Amino acid sequence: MKNYLKETPILNYSKPSIQSLVKEKKWMELDTIERVKSIYNYVRDDIKFGYNVSDNITATQVLEDGYGQCNTKATLLMALLRATGIPNRIHGFTIDKALQKGAISGIWYKLSPKNILHSWVEIYVNETWYFLEGVILDKVYLTKLQEKNKDCKTTFCGYGAYTDNFENPPIEWNLNNTYIQDKGINQDFGLFDTPDEFYAKHQQKLGAFKRFIYRKIVRHRMNKNVKKIRNGR
Repeated sequence: MKNYLKETPILNYSKPSIQSLVKEKKWMELDTIERVKSIYNYVRDDIKFGYNVSDNITATQVLEDGYGQCNTKATLLMALLRATGIPNRIHGFTIDKALQKGAISGIWYKLSPKNILHSWVEIYVNETWYFLEGVILDKVYLTKLQEKNKDCKTTFCGYGAYTDNFENPPIEWNLNNTYIQDKGINQDFGLFDTPDEFYAKHQQKLGAFKRFIYRKIVRHRMNKNVKKIRNGR
């Protein structure tokens, strides 16, 4: 279990901002189940869905940004859980870019790679591994997305979601697996003890020029589109 609790350059949970948050939220005063639930809900809802500059930023950078996507929210979730003694690991995948349609559109969607790097956190509680993918979309954003597509009750693909239960996706954690993008998975890279190990082996399939354009232009447009949904427009 020591490997599932260790600190790394990406999981930099000894930094003051994370330690202060742990104290402020009084997570160490909660029992294991309630602690996981509270940390999970915090990363899901207080850290809004959005696109950071890259996947391999540190946990403190995700916290400072105040938003994240599957990979960066996974980093912060892992760091907060490890800071409070909850063992965890990361499971790497790729997902079909179709689930990003709407958040990204036009020429930028066409130029984006078909397979997008994806991950979820797995936690060890009560001698069981649980998968926490449902942390990606904050509830305000998801609720507005559901309202905008109220005729869809089952399979929905786009705007950061790919689920076969759009009306009531399994995003609440209570000793169960949670999901919101899992139906888009098309390649399994397996398990890694840390995101540092995962990103050392796998990165988004973008050349230097496309990576620059994503950081400087595309992600800002994507974040504007996400904000429009969250604001009900």
